[in-house]
Amino acid sequence: MIIPTITARHAVQMLAEGATLVDIREPNERARERIETAIHWPLSALDGGVPLNSGRMIFHCKSGARTLANAQRLKARAGDSCDVYLVEGGLDELRRAGLPVTVDHSKPIELQRQVQIVAGGMGLAGTGLGFFVSPMFYIVPAFVGAGLLFAGVTGFCGMAKILMRAPWNRVAINAN
Repeated sequence: MIIPTITARHAVQMLAEGATLVDIREPNERARERIETAIHWPLSALDGGVPLNSGRMIFHCKSGARTLANAQRLKARAGDSCDVYLVEGGLDELRRAGLPVTVDHSKPIELQRQVQIVAGGMGLAGTGLGFFVSPMFYIVPAFVGAGLLFAGVTGFCGMAKILMRAPWNRVAINAN
């Protein structure tokens, strides 16, 4: 079954007509930026039950890629009594379409971006040190590359696990 993808403007119109907006992002992402009226049903808890009613449900993530990648799973968990839609462009497009987005700058940025910042910084520093100080430092970007490859293949990211234990991330996740 094909799940329809709709524009953010169409989603806003459907919401005004009574559709339900569902945020599938993880708690660490939602802590910083969210649409208050959206139901929070993270992908990691998707199999834990259906907290939704019948009717029209519009799923969103940050950019639309995760909802598209999980479309069949979302439809299966929503049930046959629901018409399911995916927002093209996700939260970013919903904001542009005029839905009010709450941003809490006191919360940390999403874990995925933290991993990208740390991995990129380590790779850049290792390359610079390898060029200017000693070629032995080239092991740092090689290690980061191997870690990212391993994370992509297995779905386990050691750097994310470490960053989740950082004090600023524990507070953000436990507060929601």
